[in-house]
Amino acid sequence: MLEILTLGSDVLRKKCATIAEFDKKLEDLAVAMIDAMHDSDGIGLAGPQVGVEKRIFVCHVPDDDPRIFINPDIIGTSEELSPYEEGCLSIPGVYSDVVRPISITIQAWTLAGKPFKMGAEGILARVIQHEIDHLKGVLFLDHLNEKKKQRIIAQYEKNQSKKKK
Repeated sequence: MLEILTLGSDVLRKKCATIAEFDKKLEDLAVAMIDAMHDSDGIGLAGPQVGVEKRIFVCHVPDDDPRIFINPDIIGTSEELSPYEEGCLSIPGVYSDVVRPISITIQAWTLAGKPFKMGAEGILARVIQHEIDHLKGVLFLDHLNEKKKQRIIAQYEKNQSKKKK
């Protein structure tokens, strides 16, 4: 079982490397990431959240199948933006509205090394943007103003100290 790293872990702030080898190890990693995401009741999980500094993320939004994205890039976004409450498996127990484009176009690769493009909107678009941020060392907190960010971090730290008691 993969361990999900939390706020304060250095790897969460690192930019991830492009994946060049599409092999059994990559497939095993993707399956383990999906399992870890499901076990944590998440809808998205990126490589750095499990200590892997590679450009991979998985997601599973309601009414859809689990998806795997290798070396993803957003190649288009809608002009229309919308706030939506986000949370993160690496910052459990805290949530805040984040403003993002409501639809995107993404380019990525499959586990077999085949490139693909797709459009996404709604919750899928939001999860994809959130997970791609992780691949760049960006957390959802970084989209908040400084005062709100510090309030969320303080709440997270308070929740963590309660768990340790």
